[in-house]
Amino acid sequence: MKNIKFYSTNLKAEVVDFKSALLKGLAPDKGLYMPKEIPTFTKEEINKFSQMEYYEIAFEVGRKFLHDQIPDADLKAIVKDAYDYEVPLEKVYDRKYVMRLDQGPTASFKDFAARMMGRLMQYYLDKEKRELLILTATSGDTGSAIANAFYGLDKIKVVVLFPENEVTNRQRKQMTTLGKNVQIIGLDAKFDDCQYLVKDAFSDSELDYLNLSSANSINIGRLIPQIVYYFYSYAKLRKSEDEEVIFSVPSGNFGDMMGGMFAKRMGLPIKKFIIATNENDEFPKFVKTGNYNKIEPSKNCLSSAMNVGHPSNLSRFIALYDGVMDETGLISKVPDMMRLREDIYSTSITDEETREMIAEAYKKYKLLLEPHGSVGWAGLQRFLQEYPEFDDELCISLETAHPAKFPEQIIDILDFDPKLPPSLEGLEEKEESYDKVLNNYEEFKKYLINNY
Repeated sequence: MKNIKFYSTNLKAEVVDFKSALLKGLAPDKGLYMPKEIPTFTKEEINKFSQMEYYEIAFEVGRKFLHDQIPDADLKAIVKDAYDYEVPLEKVYDRKYVMRLDQGPTASFKDFAARMMGRLMQYYLDKEKRELLILTATSGDTGSAIANAFYGLDKIKVVVLFPENEVTNRQRKQMTTLGKNVQIIGLDAKFDDCQYLVKDAFSDSELDYLNLSSANSINIGRLIPQIVYYFYSYAKLRKSEDEEVIFSVPSGNFGDMMGGMFAKRMGLPIKKFIIATNENDEFPKFVKTGNYNKIEPSKNCLSSAMNVGHPSNLSRFIALYDGVMDETGLISKVPDMMRLREDIYSTSITDEETREMIAEAYKKYKLLLEPHGSVGWAGLQRFLQEYPEFDDELCISLETAHPAKFPEQIIDILDFDPKLPPSLEGLEEKEESYDKVLNNYEEFKKYLINNY
């Protein structure tokens, strides 16, 4: 196996190894780290996954990138500790499935990335006897997943920024009731504003003493774990060695989608990706027209974790198709749009359509979806209506959060309160604590200097 190195999508920073990319988070030139080469699996290796547990597949995927970085025994221990919960594959009808990525400790797909990433960071920090301050922005589920995954780790402090008016009560309480090494900051702002503050802090040399790193999906350590569930679901559901699969991915900051794109490049036989966004439709318009225009400010939709007007991971996606996009969204080299369109179908789902799909899916199939999963399922249904020739294909739509995290919407649409998963029980009674900062970089910088 080749040793994998990582370059910046802005092409102005030096190439680094995985440890450096993980602990830095963002490249010094504000680009995102990408593997110089994407390792591949043979057909025979993929066939063996059907007999494996989730954590065993996670080891095989991780080893392709990390074999020269972490001894096999240590990596096995990390993935076995990280993935101690179920990954249900719910049959809806025919060869159409929903993969429920909502059974982890914060009932969100972000657990998959955050738990492994936290353990990888702690592994390196223990060896080097140093500490990190994690800065991350959240539009909903990332914050709680990161806060929980890093909670109590002795080498890592965490600061999470969130838009106060765009997360649910339960999403907020999963972050603000922890304490210890986790500090939460609310802003009267949009997610994109929170993300900009984080990025500005990373590029501020006056804050170098803080040893900053990121746990957003801008960190390559978040993306590698997200490759795994694409291989897992295909391995468990395929009927034959040659069967292809269609994935529908509800998308905001595009980390989840990038995990799938990496899986495809690694050899997973993915016939098509359906990239479904909410009313923040900058990406579907880009796929259709070839012109990219950010949405500023981003629109506040029911699927709040996807309220992103400029997805950070888009520069990685553009790089996969031999293009170059900087952190501001400026494309200096146009990607291969023909190849991109062969792989991708992208569509935007309105809030009204999101509500209608929650109602229809439950009435028709007893399929319980929350707003993000509804966007993904609606995207799949629209694709199959437009292209009925794919109707017999294996299709897997991702459900990215537990419906109980969105009780107000479910009660309003379906007239009942979803049963709480064990991870959310008792949350309402816990006491909250978080700080507030103005949406201004100098104010945020002053906060960091005064507190850290």
